[in-house]
Amino acid sequence: MSDLFDIKGRKAIVTGGTRGLGRAMAEALLGAGAEVVIWGKSEKVSDVSREYVGKGYKCFGVSCDLEDGEKLNRGFDEAVKFLGGRLDILVNAAGIQTRYPCEDFPPFDFARVVRVNLLSVFELCRLAGRVMLGQGYGKIINVASMLSFFGGHNVPAYAASKGGIKQLTKALSNEWAGKGICVNAVAPGYMETDMNAALIEDKSRYNEILSRIPAGRWGTPGDMKGVTLFLASSASDYVSGAIIPVDGGYLGK
Repeated sequence: MSDLFDIKGRKAIVTGGTRGLGRAMAEALLGAGAEVVIWGKSEKVSDVSREYVGKGYKCFGVSCDLEDGEKLNRGFDEAVKFLGGRLDILVNAAGIQTRYPCEDFPPFDFARVVRVNLLSVFELCRLAGRVMLGQGYGKIINVASMLSFFGGHNVPAYAASKGGIKQLTKALSNEWAGKGICVNAVAPGYMETDMNAALIEDKSRYNEILSRIPAGRWGTPGDMKGVTLFLASSASDYVSGAIIPVDGGYLGK
């Protein structure tokens, strides 16, 4: 049974791997024996990768601004080179958030959120797909959101981008699942991370959300590890085009 979840020696890229959910997802892969290239926008990516190397993991760091298409392409080439020309797993966990009432939402900020959260994901899936199609195997894990299912408040750009992730995941799966590439998305529930700082600080809203979570608590980055390993391993070889909530039962209530 353990062979189903064995990813030892698999080659992976994780964007947004320096903090929050992305870091936890990278840790899940590293802990299971995969070689992982962590992407981050700041120089912190070097510190994080060195930290994991110091713990005995095979980890590399690539600093890349996902708002810049040319840098994204160069970063991808650099990452695949670190991995010896193979790529088995892509985790698109990087994302940004901006909050304004809809009527005041700046078009520049809307475009920036969509660029990072959706367009860069498509670009990376396209690049990874070319490698994986040549191998006849691959696992792509996108990070969707509760806002892939409903609209939220004061976050129209984020909702639009995450709704797009849901549909992009299905579209890619339709074309690639029959060619050995499983494309899925994980939809985190309300997680105690930096991105949700505004919600966490609003105690009224925090408790309102908490009251709807059957599990009785907000999620933590560690709650992403199990589903990441599942989707990265052979255990999910017949799972593709799925959007899997990790939300403590929130959507079911």
